[in-house]
Amino acid sequence: MTEHKVGTSEEWLAAREELLAQEKELTRRNDELSRQRRELPWVRVEKEYSFETEEGTKTLAELFDGRSQLIVYNFMFGPAYEAGCPVCSSGADSYDGAVPHLNARDVTFLCISRAPLERLQAYKQRMGWSLPWVSSAGTEFNFDFGASHTEEELKPFLEGGELGPVPELATACGTDPAGYLAEAPGLSSFVLSDGVVYHTYSTAERGLEFMMGFYGLLDRAPKGRDEGDPPDMWICRHDEY
Repeated sequence: MTEHKVGTSEEWLAAREELLAQEKELTRRNDELSRQRRELPWVRVEKEYSFETEEGTKTLAELFDGRSQLIVYNFMFGPAYEAGCPVCSSGADSYDGAVPHLNARDVTFLCISRAPLERLQAYKQRMGWSLPWVSSAGTEFNFDFGASHTEEELKPFLEGGELGPVPELATACGTDPAGYLAEAPGLSSFVLSDGVVYHTYSTAERGLEFMMGFYGLLDRAPKGRDEGDPPDMWICRHDEY
């Protein structure tokens, strides 16, 4: 017999209406946070960056592809990786289909990684994605925006002994913990105004969860995310379940 509380339809409706009021308040709060994001000051990008794309080498301004807004996801696929991060890959399954809708609203969306372009293209084909993906190999873009780390930066963490799921994830990417942790996920937004590129917003860690569409659905399932405490590393690439 179930251990969960069981009630009548009337009890459920009363509890649901109480919860709905809180959900509506959260929606209004999210609207306010969105407004505050848009009001952040813009920072001019002074450094010159170059990226390898399917159409050849491009500057950051050229990545806008004729639009005025650019959203970049730093996908964990470093030079030492043989395959993309499984967690980043799970998110790409959600946002891959959003690209045409973003383009329709004057927003270019793409992924950036430090792995060679040909390796990114091969992995994209394996995963069945159509999203734009460029290589920042040889530039400091990932380091400047907190998406790549030096050996010196990683040393304290690697010597700490508590690596959690990192060894498992590193193996899944064909590298070691140091190679895996050299990369980090992140999302950054830019605007092109009068020929000048400005950085407008960045987020990382749990600030990226909105990109993993399945989490929102799991949060509304009877058992929720059901990941355990500490969470189990259950996420795989969609062709590996």
